[in-house]
Amino acid sequence: MDYTLCKQFDTLRTYLPDDLKKHDSVNFNKNKNIKYYCSNEESEEKDCETDLDQIKAGCLWLFEQLFLENKKNISTVEYIIIWLSYKLNQKTYDEINTLNDFYTNCIANNRHYINCKQSGQNCSNQLNGNTGYNNYKEIIDKKKKLLSTNIKNMSKIYDAFKLLCNMYTEFDVSNTISEKSLGDAKNFVEKYKELNDDSGNTKDEAYCQVLSTLSNDYNTFKSSCGDSVDCNNIPSLTPTETEEIGMQSSGNICNDTPSLSIVKKLILALLIFSAISIFLGIFFKVNNKKFKNYFK
Repeated sequence: MDYTLCKQFDTLRTYLPDDLKKHDSVNFNKNKNIKYYCSNEESEEKDCETDLDQIKAGCLWLFEQLFLENKKNISTVEYIIIWLSYKLNQKTYDEINTLNDFYTNCIANNRHYINCKQSGQNCSNQLNGNTGYNNYKEIIDKKKKLLSTNIKNMSKIYDAFKLLCNMYTEFDVSNTISEKSLGDAKNFVEKYKELNDDSGNTKDEAYCQVLSTLSNDYNTFKSSCGDSVDCNNIPSLTPTETEEIGMQSSGNICNDTPSLSIVKKLILALLIFSAISIFLGIFFKVNNKKFKNYFK
């Protein structure tokens, strides 16, 4: 995560606000670069007429800005999925109940995802040079496991994502840690703990992977900003059980992940076995002593 990434989301929110009530007061089609993705036909003159049209175009524009215009790494897809989940969760759309539904109906056969073009010009070579992939669909397919998660669950992470982006954006502009940034950091830590402790989601691998990426980017911010200013007041994330037993921070962060549950069960089994062994040892020792005394 960095300033450039976060500014693209800020720009998109200017034309596609988070608040549904503000949609009617904004001319989405005014931005011709985003409007370019409103049509999946040969004509580029079509406006985005529905909320879903705008979401589809906005999603494509993010891929263009982050992977074509800027050489972001593939984990950036996770932040696009967070935004997409948030927007899809705001209202009901026909035939789209899951992220996989969105993939099937809006990505799989969409020419903009299959053939990289910018302003009518082929951009596959440029995209491949930036990412190693020839089109946006290939990038999504590499992260397709993310689509298995529940839209509602993933949308819950959006507020934490925005808080972290606010911190990156303000620090890049002012090169200081303001009271607002400290407030955002504290709110992020609280929100992160709430998300990580959500027992209904902690077995969702995709959800946990995105939380892991968020935590890594937060820790990166905390460590890197210290190179130029005092960041000691920025709170640290509470180590999770996963980190405490020495698992890699880039893996699943959620408590009670499947691998962690197996470790817990093994430890419990070893403790029980040890307790039984000690008990039997004492039992046989006592009985053996009684047996010897009997024949004296």
